Amino acid sequence: VYIWFSKKAIGFWGNKKMFEVTDIKKYNHAMSKLYVANGIVWILLGLPLISGDSKWILLSAAGSVMETIVFIAVYSLAIRKKYKK
Repeated sequence: VYIWFSKKAIGFWGNKKMFEVTDIKKYNHAMSKLYVANGIVWILLGLPLISGDSKWILLSAAGSVMETIVFIAVYSLAIRKKYKK
């Protein structure tokens, strides 16, 4: 919610200087959608761990790694490329 209504562009990497954005509002909306989707997938990957059955731990661990790779790829290849000046 904070990112959606922010007046300045929100950076993805915490320790890097933010690049110039062509349209801040659309960029922030894309970023907030990406973070919401990321959160939903994290929750879904954590649900099998609640069952207590150890065979699902590998699915959650591997899924978390793959989801993080996809998260970074979507940002780098789609959002950053589209909104960088």
